[in-house]
Amino acid sequence: MLQHSGGRLPDPDPRYGAYLQPPWGAGHLSVEYDPRPSAVREARAEVRRQLEGWGLAEADDLVDTAELLVSELCTNALLHSASRFTLTLSAAHGVLRCEVADSGRRTPQVLEAGTSESGRGMFLVEALALRWGCHQDGPGKTVWFELGTCGSDGCGRRQP
Repeated sequence: MLQHSGGRLPDPDPRYGAYLQPPWGAGHLSVEYDPRPSAVREARAEVRRQLEGWGLAEADDLVDTAELLVSELCTNALLHSASRFTLTLSAAHGVLRCEVADSGRRTPQVLEAGTSESGRGMFLVEALALRWGCHQDGPGKTVWFELGTCGSDGCGRRQP
């Protein structure tokens, strides 16, 4: 882990008061990692630690799903860009957004879940995230996904 930063987000909008919210000032975290295999494990641990600290560990399967999907994005960053990558977490208004930025230009592709040993990471992101996407950032890219944090039926799940 190279750099750890965080910032304060404004109080949640009253319209979203029913959603489980992180405590005041705890809605943002950004951590940069060196390109080594242990960085994926460190990123997973940081996701768990941060979501527990924000009081979001009680939302059904949120921490486990976020850890799994962050692990997939971090692994892709290591395999396809072999560069430092930055994990950014933010939570507000019933949504957890996880981003992984790296210096690679190759955009992720959703492959069918077959019998191969690799290539299923984005299939999992597609299946489990509320939304996901990728955008180019100068010389690199950021891949992101969102999960719902409200814990009610349908929150954080892709609508049919």
